[in-house]
Amino acid sequence: MRILVSNDDGYTAPGLLALVEALRGLGELTVVAPEVNHSGASNSLTLNRPLSVREAANGFLYVNGTPSDCVHVALTGGLVPVRPDLVVSGINNGANMGDDTLYSGTVAAATEGYLFGIPAIAFSLAQKGWENLDAAAAMARRVVEHQIAQPLAAPVLLNVNFPSRPLEAMTGWAVTRLGKRHPSEPVVRTTTPYGDPVYWIGPAGGAADATPGTDFHAVAEGKVSITPLRLDLTHQAQLDPVRAWAEPLCASR
Repeated sequence: MRILVSNDDGYTAPGLLALVEALRGLGELTVVAPEVNHSGASNSLTLNRPLSVREAANGFLYVNGTPSDCVHVALTGGLVPVRPDLVVSGINNGANMGDDTLYSGTVAAATEGYLFGIPAIAFSLAQKGWENLDAAAAMARRVVEHQIAQPLAAPVLLNVNFPSRPLEAMTGWAVTRLGKRHPSEPVVRTTTPYGDPVYWIGPAGGAADATPGTDFHAVAEGKVSITPLRLDLTHQAQLDPVRAWAEPLCASR
């Protein structure tokens, strides 16, 4: 079993270290992670400059690029000479639920593996600060063990969120759909020491849909949330209305 491990918090992040330790013994692990934190990088690839790959003292490889860069370079640049059987990403410092998944670098690293046809799983700890990281890592191992023992048919992309609780306080597992968030809070406007205005992106909004069946609801109830994701953005229900709308355009020359 060959497992490629990445994240978006950077190669020194406690969540990555905990995930790697939890997965030891399950197969051959290769770690390729960003040099610095790239939270919110989504699926971006670095196209305006070359990327470098270096090796840390613990054997982790780190790339001066995004999470997607890390997995892309690993799979196409010879960093993993044999195609991995699984790509895992995390454990993220904070939740990736609902609309978060569109922005998440953690999910993006897993998605890059999925785009190459490799089963992939993203792991996140719901509350920032790494409290109960050991419990999340133990649960992550259980998920990977289960995928090894009973592999889902490819392609598969799973988004897993752990409640920040001790193992004995977790209340089970739930297969969920993505919830919805309210729009983000307004940007925070400040100034530089030279008086120039600068803007910080505001914090994420609260949950707008945390009803039963959603990832938000499951985690709030103390359950590990498992959400299968897909990348087909086609709005199937709008195909016919848009065809009718576009008929004059298609008929014109």
